[in-house]
Amino acid sequence: MAHTLLCMSSYFKGGEFIVEAKKQGCHIILMTEEKLKDAPWPRDHIDEFFLMPDLGKLPDVIYAVSYLGRSNPIASIIPLDEYDVEMAAILREHLQIQGMSTSQTKTFRDKLAMRVKTQQNGIRVPAFTPVINYDTLREYMDRVSPPWVLKPRLEAGAMGIKKVNNSEELWRWLDELGDQQSFRVLEQFLPGDVFHVDSIINDGQVIFSSYQKYGAPPMNVAHDGGVFVSQTIPADSDDGQQLNAFNEDVIHALNLTRGVTHAEFIKAHVDGKFYFLEIAARVGGAHISDLIEKTSGVNLWAEWARLEIAYLRDETYELPELISKQGALLVCLAKQEQPDMSGYDAPEVVWAINKKQHAGLVIASEDIDRVQTLLTSYHERFVHDFLAVAPPMDNPPD
Repeated sequence: MAHTLLCMSSYFKGGEFIVEAKKQGCHIILMTEEKLKDAPWPRDHIDEFFLMPDLGKLPDVIYAVSYLGRSNPIASIIPLDEYDVEMAAILREHLQIQGMSTSQTKTFRDKLAMRVKTQQNGIRVPAFTPVINYDTLREYMDRVSPPWVLKPRLEAGAMGIKKVNNSEELWRWLDELGDQQSFRVLEQFLPGDVFHVDSIINDGQVIFSSYQKYGAPPMNVAHDGGVFVSQTIPADSDDGQQLNAFNEDVIHALNLTRGVTHAEFIKAHVDGKFYFLEIAARVGGAHISDLIEKTSGVNLWAEWARLEIAYLRDETYELPELISKQGALLVCLAKQEQPDMSGYDAPEVVWAINKKQHAGLVIASEDIDRVQTLLTSYHERFVHDFLAVAPPMDNPPD
């Protein structure tokens, strides 16, 4: 009997997971929101397509999934998007099936929870404080010099992050937030270079990782605009080796036994040390997975599917054959509806984006110097040829 996988997604993503899971012989149910009914899902690989007005609304989602379970016993629930991780855990506990619990998902979703847990395990993090007790906040601001960063605890990536320059500005933000302020964490702003590590974990062990450095911190790109850049770094470099050990420490501290992760670290300018920023139990966004596939041979979406199915079948999971290249990803919002990228025709260009109002490509080569040369040239050309900058979404309240 084929195992039934329920895939949930509040955004259009994860098609490669669905395709691979269907190839592996699973019965696939996709639950998504009505606004995505016309998105180009891989419908030939989906057995049941179920639409909801809002995937974040309890108890409606529980009722719907329980209804789906009447005709097909659901073996696994897979959240394809960051915002569905907690709902998937609630559903697993309601149906009493295997997978991450609600308490465990907190440490991969809640920026405060993951900081508390990693710090308790001796992992270096920027100085932080909950935004709950005002005396604690005052003590923190006396002890930790500004600027600080006010972060939503449950948002993904750089969404909603605000840089705060002094205590008066913080109190103004908190007044604006009102009852929502406890859903924030206040953290020391550390200037530095931001790195990310994308991994596959099986039986509690990290069995694959890709190490990359952002061209500019994602928060800067999100707030100020610009070209999003991520560049691989060699695993045997000093930074690569430090990131490998740091990433494993974080995953072990959070006790993840199986899945994929996207973790971010900052190498602070002030002391040259790495600090843990955040981690998610999902495939990295912004086409990072395309860069990883072209430089390592690992499609994280497909391998995540193979990993989950191997577990359900009590089979041994094995990585695909790896390749070893260096590469870089460039993506930006474009001023043209359909940007003409035909002029970016170096043989090292191995992938190009197909999305309205966006320009993007992946460079891959065994020659790291060639990657750097093309990255420098193409970044400058992207700014001239394509770059559009949207106005900032957040400003300090008056």
